[in-house]
Amino acid sequence: MGGLEKDGRGSSLLAMSARTSYSLRLAAFYGALFLIYGVHLPYLPVWLDTRGLTAGEIAAITAAPFFLRVFITPTVAILADRTGAHRRIVNGLAWLALVLVLALSRVESFWAIFLLAVPFAIALSTIMPLTETIAVAGVRAKGLDYGRMRLWGSITFVTAGFVGGWLIDHAGADAVVYCIIVGAIATVAIASQLPEKLRLAPGPGQVPAETLSHQGAIRGGSTEEALRLVRTPVFLAFLLAAGAAQGAHGMFYTFGALTWHAQGISTAWVGALWAIAIVGEVMLFAYSGDIVQRWGPVTLMVSATAAAVLRWALMSFSPSLPALIPLQMLHTLTYGASHLGAMHFISRAVPESAQGTAQAMYATVAAGLLMGAATLTAGRLYPSIGGHAYLAMALLAAIGFAAALYVRAKWQGGLLWTSPEAAKV
Repeated sequence: MGGLEKDGRGSSLLAMSARTSYSLRLAAFYGALFLIYGVHLPYLPVWLDTRGLTAGEIAAITAAPFFLRVFITPTVAILADRTGAHRRIVNGLAWLALVLVLALSRVESFWAIFLLAVPFAIALSTIMPLTETIAVAGVRAKGLDYGRMRLWGSITFVTAGFVGGWLIDHAGADAVVYCIIVGAIATVAIASQLPEKLRLAPGPGQVPAETLSHQGAIRGGSTEEALRLVRTPVFLAFLLAAGAAQGAHGMFYTFGALTWHAQGISTAWVGALWAIAIVGEVMLFAYSGDIVQRWGPVTLMVSATAAAVLRWALMSFSPSLPALIPLQMLHTLTYGASHLGAMHFISRAVPESAQGTAQAMYATVAAGLLMGAATLTAGRLYPSIGGHAYLAMALLAAIGFAAALYVRAKWQGGLLWTSPEAAKV
């Protein structure tokens, strides 16, 4: 009996060690990846502006990846789901991003920048759904806390924003690209330590995930799952709700810093305002387990879209610096709650065989079609009406709010469907 107890304790310790390792490696990767986002997202338009690009050209460079990824990101995700090569593909994309940003640092003209910045953004954004798939697999298979892993990305985002803003003020806008290079190097280094995607252990009467994956590959696998997803009204409403909440940030991400500069707000304060936004997000992710358990993913999405309507409507009045602080705090909901709700909705509602595809579709719509459309709209409106362009973002958020209410009314909280193979057993 003593030997059995020791074996049991040893197995338990090994399992705990494996869970901790999986979680820490993902946390480290999120941290490295968001070193890039923390500079690329708020400050790339500042760098483009110093290159003499017009508002339309800046919007084109910012928006083009959102549309092109509609074709690229789902294709890569389907390949990853079929082969199980999520980790290897993330590593390849990280190297590609590093090469592209190194080349970007050497060019000046619009077309040269466009031809490098656009594929860089696509590579960077395609990494995200693959990483999220690995993370959500840990949530489903081992009960890991998604928020506790993801918050390290938010923390490094804040750090990169502060440091990037300070460097731009003291060394010029060229610091933007060099900060991104540092983040890309860190991402490549830590990507090699990413864990392989976990698979769910089969429950009573279930077919092992490996068998389902093999059968899926034989008959088209994730392509069939993708068609199933787009034929499911609740999933489409979810995409619209999450996509509208995320896409409504298009004006802010592209022209937010430039709008604040026009108001006389320094780059250092721009970084501080971004930090204020992300601090609340960090707190949300830190306590996400309890929050999701209490409120559920759909309530988070409803709250996010409602907050987005309020935030962007008020931003259209070009509020002063003191008023911007509470408005930036709403980022906790407009981004943090919408993303957290989306991750847990996919985890609970989508069968494992379609998880990667669902993540890619979410990324494609949320940070793709709707974000691209919102960015192009902002590019058309900003030169003529300035900050009033935020009203278009408030309208998009209102559409998302209606979609979130539809999901609340129709989704029962379980899987949207079960695999036919599992049903046969």
